[in-house]
Amino acid sequence: MLNSNAQRPARVQYLPGTFRLLSPGDHVVCAVTGVKIPLQELRYWNAETQEAYASAEIATRRFAELQKKAG
Repeated sequence: MLNSNAQRPARVQYLPGTFRLLSPGDHVVCAVTGVKIPLQELRYWNAETQEAYASAEIATRRFAELQKKAG
């Protein structure tokens, strides 16, 4: 049987410590690199900006950028 969610981005609401699937899919896209992140590997995101990140390093770098912009 074919998986209708394969190769389809999911719509996700990022919450503090968890996330909610709004529409089915098999991945989200890293806000910084554009890399596809399989949902089962999603570990890093920002609930304020609603962004997903592919790694801790990328998330940390983005957080620093956002702090710098904020002032």
